[in-house]
Amino acid sequence: MTTELQYLAWSIVLGLVYLMAYATAIRRQNGVEWATGARDADKPPQGLAGRLARAQRNFMETWPFFAVAVLLVHLLAKESARSAWGCEIYLWARVAYLPLYALGVPWLRSLVWVVSMIGLIMVLSAMF
Repeated sequence: MTTELQYLAWSIVLGLVYLMAYATAIRRQNGVEWATGARDADKPPQGLAGRLARAQRNFMETWPFFAVAVLLVHLLAKESARSAWGCEIYLWARVAYLPLYALGVPWLRSLVWVVSMIGLIMVLSAMF
């Protein structure tokens, strides 16, 4: 398995971490009965649960682009040091993003997001 595909696999694990962090926080906020029920009553996430919901949504806004870029690099046999570094930068920036968002750190969180986008662009640029 190439380095890029390994990072793609780890990004799936990271996506599950994002999802589980949010799911745990919203269950704590609204209780087990709400979590196991039909959820007919709308209870929007607040505080930590809200920040984790937004972080998870943000991850899911960027991850499909990352996944497709990695798969295209692999299918086109364009793996390189640049694509591997881009994958690593994207993944580790997204790892850092989750606790920064959960803690409500504004400027550094945004900077880390920009770093993750640089990693994604590096993967994309490896195709050309």
